[in-house]
Amino acid sequence: MSFSLFKRSRSRQNRPHRSPVVRLLVDRLPRFFDRVLARLGSNHLWWLILLLVLLSIPLITTPLTVRQQGIVAIALILVGQVVVRTEAKQSDKTVNEYFHLFLVWLSLVTTMRYLYYRFAYTLNFDTWVNGFFCVLLLGAELYAVLTLVLAYFQTLKIKDRETVDLANYPQEQWFSVDVYIPTYNEPVDIVRKTAVAALAMDYPEDKKQVYVLDDGRKYPERRKKLKQMCEEIGCKMLIRPNNDHAKAGNINTAFNTTKGDLVLILDCDHIPAREFLMRTVGFFYNPNVSFVQTPHWFYNPDPFERNLQTKGEIPVMNELFYKVLQKGNDFWNACFFCGSAAVIRKTHALEIGGIAVETVTEDCHTAFRLHSLGYESVYYDQIMIAGLAPETFASYVGQQVRWARGMAQILRLEFPLLNWKAKHLTLGQRICYFSATSHFFYGFPRLIYAVTPTLFLLFGINPIQGLGIETLFYALPHLLIGLNANYVTYKQVRFSFWNEVFEFVMSFQTGYVTLMAVINPKLGSFNVTDKGVSVSKRSFDWQSVQGLLVVTALVIAALLAVPFWLLLRPEDSEAVLVNAMWCVFNSVLLIAGLLVAFEQPQQRPKHRLPRRLAVTVHTPDQSWPAETVNISESGVLIALDSWPNLPDQVDVEIVGDYGRRALVPGQIIRKTPISDHQVHLAINFINPTQAQLDDLTLVIYSDVREWYSQKRAIADRPMGSLGFLATGLFRSFRELNTQSSTKVRKQIRATAQLYWEGKFYSGRATEMGVMSLRVELERSTEFSDTTEQTSPLLTPEDLRRMEHDEPFVGLLLSQESTNQLPQRLLAQIVDVEDLSDQVAIELKFPDQLKQKQETKIKQLLKVL
Repeated sequence: MSFSLFKRSRSRQNRPHRSPVVRLLVDRLPRFFDRVLARLGSNHLWWLILLLVLLSIPLITTPLTVRQQGIVAIALILVGQVVVRTEAKQSDKTVNEYFHLFLVWLSLVTTMRYLYYRFAYTLNFDTWVNGFFCVLLLGAELYAVLTLVLAYFQTLKIKDRETVDLANYPQEQWFSVDVYIPTYNEPVDIVRKTAVAALAMDYPEDKKQVYVLDDGRKYPERRKKLKQMCEEIGCKMLIRPNNDHAKAGNINTAFNTTKGDLVLILDCDHIPAREFLMRTVGFFYNPNVSFVQTPHWFYNPDPFERNLQTKGEIPVMNELFYKVLQKGNDFWNACFFCGSAAVIRKTHALEIGGIAVETVTEDCHTAFRLHSLGYESVYYDQIMIAGLAPETFASYVGQQVRWARGMAQILRLEFPLLNWKAKHLTLGQRICYFSATSHFFYGFPRLIYAVTPTLFLLFGINPIQGLGIETLFYALPHLLIGLNANYVTYKQVRFSFWNEVFEFVMSFQTGYVTLMAVINPKLGSFNVTDKGVSVSKRSFDWQSVQGLLVVTALVIAALLAVPFWLLLRPEDSEAVLVNAMWCVFNSVLLIAGLLVAFEQPQQRPKHRLPRRLAVTVHTPDQSWPAETVNISESGVLIALDSWPNLPDQVDVEIVGDYGRRALVPGQIIRKTPISDHQVHLAINFINPTQAQLDDLTLVIYSDVREWYSQKRAIADRPMGSLGFLATGLFRSFRELNTQSSTKVRKQIRATAQLYWEGKFYSGRATEMGVMSLRVELERSTEFSDTTEQTSPLLTPEDLRRMEHDEPFVGLLLSQESTNQLPQRLLAQIVDVEDLSDQVAIELKFPDQLKQKQETKIKQLLKVL
């Protein structure tokens, strides 16, 4: 173990005033350990760890009365809370590491004490039924403890890396890079966005080549369009004669075709930022580095976010892996290759025969083989790609099942802990790989946790002897201090209880596929996750959660049985109440898991990203600076620090972080006042050309200095997290908040004459846009004398006919202040509003005359 784990340096300046106790815990004790540990060699360190284990044994095995254990349990829980609250106030990373180490030790002690109690006092073998379920529950608990210990090891030290600046090397010495974009029947427009951004990456053109590796031979017309797209934008398309070994085989074929030193692999929906290569290639000047992995990040909500209506307040599942576990793995030189958003050294890959093809998680398997040869890996924690998460619950399940099957296959084929063929693997690497490959076996243990309390309440089966308050006094410190220890590391990437919901959701599927993979690792095939699917209405995916529905029904039935137990068997009330609390907790998690399968519709055709970009709103006669609130390829919400008099159609110029621009015509569909001086404009883009869409792709996804989710500001609040889960039912069934469009037109004052049925009716034009107009005319009343009017008046009968027939009419418009000739237009009446002595008429300019009249309309908007 590296002593850098314990080394620290602290500035003595600008420290806040602390109490003597806090100074002892935060300053003096860490410095004392620094001095002591710095003098120790590795052998001494292991002796120190052994001494700590020996000192912990009495804390684990000392017998106590129920009352004494209760006092100890309360004291331990309070200590955990104090440490967590103290750690939250610290900004010094090394001090936080000491707090984490202390909580890890305390968690291990309380966990071992709980297991000692379980083995010594609670195993129930009085009948074969009780004994069978006792063994199952104990096995589930041991698996959970093993997972906990492995996670503690993986996150013992979180490694943060700085990029290697390519400017330190002459450009002629820079590596040549091939960019691979493997595809398989995905829509061409999705592939295009990735390819356009890949071509725009900042790197010398003579040292970069983009390839689209197409394996989609099912639809010949699609392949033809894909080839045309590649020729149009300037990348190369590679195909092969077969689909052997799916994505891995596709990449391996390209390895033997292209000439680059390094290969950047991008899934076809992973759009890279322009800085990607400049920030990653420099690591390869260490000749032992085989690959550099960066985080995967998804700009659309996954089914957990969308269906549970979290609105981005809860971290998604991949954040735990990419923001903590991968950085912990990197400390042990065991970060995983994840198949995309990674640069790999081709010579090293070819040395192991290319990308591994024996499992369906070919990426992790490849990393294992590279590490087995003694090569190094780098995890660079900067989000530099924007990808599409599975839109439907069924697609999400399919993706997770593939990962579960693949990791179980690696465990079965390679067994990292005892694979002596992998001579260069360190103990740390073996443990990290064993942790990863055994992780997806949570399925059956999670189901056992859900079913155990129902066995007692419904069938009288008792896997735990003497379950009651005493068991709680041993179990709660084990559970809560483990929660505290994980909180220090995970508080911004995994919120309490959400991982349990995820495991419940996937329990049946992962349980089955991991079991089958262990029995026969050749079972199963590579399945491609559907991307770009649109969910238009609410629906429930019964097929994916059939087993979970049965378990939920059992838990609810068990809760209904509680009153009968209390009435008929009051002597068992302690065990009944403990099992009932267990069932209540399980029911919250299970119902939340079922709601993930209740598909919520997408409210927009394209997913909006909350980006702040400079914008200029252009009209024919003026421009206004603004800023985006959110943006997509179909529209934008912008903030204006004024209340301009705008028409319904404008040109929107958007500028990326590095100056890339997109100019797109848009229609204002809603104007929302925010304050006395600020307004939000919701704008839909109008029929953008392909070139404009490409510009939008680069501005939105490529020209990015830093994605907004690099660091999450919100931290976990365990009880708040549980409460949020418990209220998921109300969020999922409430009415969707869809904002309706409003008419936005320029306010004008102009003379208007409406020609209808051979007569001219005079009035005023008060509002005008590119698509419509409002005109106010005099109308006839019982008191009006039409003989004195300079122009005819509309009668009630005229108004009824106009409203019913919606006729086309001629229109003459001119400025009131000048005598210039009026502009002649043709419009259609679409609405008539009676204003007592006046009538307001809504007119629409016909689409079929748009090309003829558009120039006149825009000229009028400029001068009126």
